[in-house]
Amino acid sequence: MKNSWIIAMRELRERIGSRSFVVMALVGPLLVLSLTYLLFAMGENKQQSWKVLISDPRGIMENKIMPGVDKSINYSFASDYIEIADFASGKNYQDFDALVEVNEKIITNKVSFVFYREKPSLNMTINIRYQIERRLEEILAAKFTKLSANDFRKIKQPLQMSFKNAYDPTEQSSDLAGWVGLFFGTVIFVFIFLFGMTILRSVSREKSNRIVEILVATVHPRALMLGKIVGVGLSAFIQFFVWAVIISVGLYFMRETVFVNGYDPANLAQSTTSVAYNEFVELIFERIQFSSMVGYFLLFFAVGYLFYGAFFAALGAVTGSESDGQQFLLPLIALLLFALYSGYYVLNNPETQLAQVYHYLPFTAPVVVMVKLAVGYPEGEGYQLFISLLILLVSAFAVLSLAGKLYKNGILQFGHSVRLKQIFQWLKKN
Repeated sequence: MKNSWIIAMRELRERIGSRSFVVMALVGPLLVLSLTYLLFAMGENKQQSWKVLISDPRGIMENKIMPGVDKSINYSFASDYIEIADFASGKNYQDFDALVEVNEKIITNKVSFVFYREKPSLNMTINIRYQIERRLEEILAAKFTKLSANDFRKIKQPLQMSFKNAYDPTEQSSDLAGWVGLFFGTVIFVFIFLFGMTILRSVSREKSNRIVEILVATVHPRALMLGKIVGVGLSAFIQFFVWAVIISVGLYFMRETVFVNGYDPANLAQSTTSVAYNEFVELIFERIQFSSMVGYFLLFFAVGYLFYGAFFAALGAVTGSESDGQQFLLPLIALLLFALYSGYYVLNNPETQLAQVYHYLPFTAPVVVMVKLAVGYPEGEGYQLFISLLILLVSAFAVLSLAGKLYKNGILQFGHSVRLKQIFQWLKKN
């Protein structure tokens, strides 16, 4: 273990001292901030004006939404339950573009549904969610706490609002918060790929210039592999920390200076794209529990990195030439892309059996868990997150064990063409 730590520190010093590490640590987050600024500033060109009917049989909303007037949305209230089929085809409701369900359960489970006739723009989706959630927060703060609405918003549970087609209500709609989770999952796999390739190149370089022969003379191959994975992983964590600090400072600066006027509810009267996207920024800050998200992000990144990092280390050790490495790298890249697709699939089909499989499959778990965590696990089902983490952790140790065998038996093999039969033979050896 001591030798592994020495190797890890050597790898860490080599990585953080390189020019590419510094460039990526600075340019990467600045690029993310630039794209974010353009998203908030430019917005969508598509503008909509909707008439929205709120079905509120218990009078929870008290026939009002919030102070200020949004010229793009005209709300009406109904004091009875409205069936989706009646809203879709009933003559009395044809003038309304969307139906919002507000029943007694919304107070406890914080879940609401919006049934639309025509798919809303992102601006419209944000506005409806923002306005109804704000009004609900005022009601809950007044009825159940002694806090002001602003203080209550700091501790409240976010409203989960799903948008569905009124003519096809079983359609599973993407949740805005889920896209944030998909972003977190994508970051995990981008870092895994970048630093996994660092492991692969490092092993291949040491193997090609025969330095590895000197290293294994004093360090056991398994210890060498583990030290390399840990050292590169530590540099990944340092780089992520730098990214997080720069992006957090940049977003805070934009929120407090560039887009500051967008946070006043009175500004909803200004039907401008920038104001709508400022509400989007606020929703992201308030709806997503970044403290827990970042914590679980680090956990799943660490375990996911060990899981995939073992593949990259083993691939570098068993290849006899650079062309062999490229050949076997393609399936691994395809696996990473499949994992990203699984997150998008779960975002759009969260209740399917295949989504459950992706949630527990170690290859896809990191990105899928981030999506579900951002949207929010249903009450009483949070344990699924820890089961997924446990499966991923056990799988990571299993893959590390197998990779250790390949590393031990393949690291000193040169000039050969890798075949699957040979890989299986190496796996059988101790």
